[in-house]
Amino acid sequence: MTLGRASGLLLHPTSLPGPHGSGDLGPEAHAWVAWLAQAGQRVWQVMPLGPTGYGDSPYQCFGAFAGNPWLISLEVLRDEGWLEEADLAEAERFGSGAIDYGAVIPFRARALDRAAARFEERADASARAAFAAFREANEDWLPDFALFMALKEAHDGAPWSAWPAALRDRDPDALEAAWTRLADDVTRHALRQHWFDAQWSRLRTRAGELGVRILGDLPIFVAYDSADVWSRRDLYHLDEAGAPTVVAGVPPDYFSATGQRWGNPLFRWERMHDDGYAWWRRRLRATLHHVDVVRIDHFRGFEAYWEIPADEPTAVRGRWAPGPGQALFDALRAELDVEEGAPLPIVAEDLGVITPEVEALRDANGLPGMKVLQFAFAGGADDPYLPHRYERNCVVYTGTHDNDTTVGWYRTAPEPERDHVRRYLGRADAEVPWELIRAAQASVADLAVAPLQDALGLDGDARMNVPGRAGGNWTWRFAWSDLPNDLPDRLRELAELYGRTGSGVPVDTPYRQSRL
Repeated sequence: MTLGRASGLLLHPTSLPGPHGSGDLGPEAHAWVAWLAQAGQRVWQVMPLGPTGYGDSPYQCFGAFAGNPWLISLEVLRDEGWLEEADLAEAERFGSGAIDYGAVIPFRARALDRAAARFEERADASARAAFAAFREANEDWLPDFALFMALKEAHDGAPWSAWPAALRDRDPDALEAAWTRLADDVTRHALRQHWFDAQWSRLRTRAGELGVRILGDLPIFVAYDSADVWSRRDLYHLDEAGAPTVVAGVPPDYFSATGQRWGNPLFRWERMHDDGYAWWRRRLRATLHHVDVVRIDHFRGFEAYWEIPADEPTAVRGRWAPGPGQALFDALRAELDVEEGAPLPIVAEDLGVITPEVEALRDANGLPGMKVLQFAFAGGADDPYLPHRYERNCVVYTGTHDNDTTVGWYRTAPEPERDHVRRYLGRADAEVPWELIRAAQASVADLAVAPLQDALGLDGDARMNVPGRAGGNWTWRFAWSDLPNDLPDRLRELAELYGRTGSGVPVDTPYRQSRL
């Protein structure tokens, strides 16, 4: 693995502390990477960083190349002169607890609009040149995305498929008229992307200086209501009106008699093959502009994916269809100029029922797979998720964003499973969350990751996501007062004990000073 032997924590930026209702890329994020370095953690894993839509899920974004504007630090914009203190006064009503997106997003949107107006009024030549350079460097996706977002606003948030036919179908005259009519709004959305990119770049640079690498996340499929689908309908299985003919999901299994119907449009892989997978090459390169290594969600879809007729209400009547296979990874390797035999900066999410063909595709490209300790104790000694079964080239998690916290999982697990945990770890119930972290660190897996909730021993109330639940997800945040003073030392001790600190990581990073 390109990260070497290391350990890290999983925490999305929205879960950071901060004064404006949700975590962002400002001072608290810089304090967080300093805290990670002090704790001997060499990896910070985040979820997708794109602009979230309905349901606030980072896995359903309005653009695969864009950043989430709600992560832009309003404090930084204030310090740069684009906001005034009065613009942020209403944030006093936000507490430090769970995110209320219904209140936070309108507040942040108003603040960003005020900042954009001041930029237009006050920006000097240097600031305007930097913005112009950003627009030019991202001209392959930014114009379509910014126009898409401006049109969504103009149509009260309606999906692109509900817009007037001329705009839905990208009639050239209609697009030219929209560019003229919405020019200021297009610029405003482009400016948000510029600010996101600048703030994230500074944060990533600081993390690198502290020896912390960032592990990102990339969903294999894109949201239907996205700039990506609207601007390139030819790359997806859609009818003449733009409606999907087939959608993504997974077949029925032990956990669901009807499977899962995700609803994402499916790629026309044969068309992507014809142009050398140009869209995927650009997508991976754009993602690696923001992170060091990327986890690709639902990796098995590259070998074969479950294709569901769009008019089917469940996933039962689907079929397996062939994915792009090795040809895509050959194209990605060429795009990144990675020699044959060298590892790509990719982690394969290979959870669930995985076939030998999927394993062969993963292994042919030297990609680490995933192991989740919460899945390890329902079977016997040959369970592949038990640490004694691992190979080095994998990433082990106590749990993921889709799992309950370890405390919540353990409390609700059947007694035979809990008994297996106690006997395997040789520990009593109260010690289980921390001992799973120890088991992950002690394993041969190259990378060991735990959600911050597990390091804090939190129960199910701190769970990040319940798959299939329409609302109430992605809202958890921590406060600095939640972190015990000895937690960095405990984490560092484990990382040092099991050889995961590497070299060059500061021993005494003054993260507290960076919060002042």
